[in-house]
Amino acid sequence: MAAIAPNSVVTLTYDLSVTDDNQQKVLVEQAEADEPMVFLFGHSGLPEEFENQLNGKSEGDSFSFSLTPEQAYGDYDEQAVVQIPKEVFEIDGKLDTEMLQAGNYLPMADNEGHHMQAKVVEVNDEQVTMDFNHPLAGMVMHFDGKVQGVRPATAEELTHGHAHGEGGHQH
Repeated sequence: MAAIAPNSVVTLTYDLSVTDDNQQKVLVEQAEADEPMVFLFGHSGLPEEFENQLNGKSEGDSFSFSLTPEQAYGDYDEQAVVQIPKEVFEIDGKLDTEMLQAGNYLPMADNEGHHMQAKVVEVNDEQVTMDFNHPLAGMVMHFDGKVQGVRPATAEELTHGHAHGEGGHQH
């Protein structure tokens, strides 16, 4: 039976909980058997410690671990909450008010063309307050799950840097 190692395609089911302000675990995400998480180990872009915790596990193994903000997406950065002039969001001179709703995540790019997601925090007459922190920044994350499958990556998957096929990227 294959063990998780670099260049493996890994299939997981899990529950992700975070610790809230009252130190209680709150479920925020589930990857279940009908829609598991599938990724190319060592090329996933997931936090390094997440992969470290799974390294060496095999199909059928359960896991339970926690990641601190330092091990995951960092502390919440107040300076990553910025105000942007409303006209930046206009397309052909028109504003998409459906898009600019508090709580929505929008695709954005910085001055160097790096793509990222930002959350709309507030919209007023002149500006839009956007939060560029990762949604899980500043949170302790708790993972409880099971390894559903492990297989060697194909040459094409390694070239593309992601898993293909069922649960993976489709071309």
